[in-house]
Amino acid sequence: MADLTVFHHTGCSTSRHAVEEVSAAGIDAEVVQYLKTPLDRASLLELIDKLEDEPADLVRKDGFFKGLGLDPDDFVTPDAVADLLVEHPRLMQRPVLVRGDRAIIGRPKDRVAAFLA
Repeated sequence: MADLTVFHHTGCSTSRHAVEEVSAAGIDAEVVQYLKTPLDRASLLELIDKLEDEPADLVRKDGFFKGLGLDPDDFVTPDAVADLLVEHPRLMQRPVLVRGDRAIIGRPKDRVAAFLA
């Protein structure tokens, strides 16, 4: 079993940076391309429970989010965030790193090295 899980999006430079940092640190990691293998609601709630960031931070408030006419204030609780990300996995912030009972969003990039240390 891997020491670390990275929820990764190959099209994201910040996510690629995190995977490179993990590799350079020589850490055994499971890299999950969450758009190819989306998390189910229970897995999202488990992830949110480990997250050192606020649940709302797990949601990307990008053009797609705005295009759906969503209000950020509606997605602050773990349940609301999980429901949204089940329906729209592409709105999950990336990368997310999980080690044991701790998880972080790897933004800004310098958070990754600190989490791995």
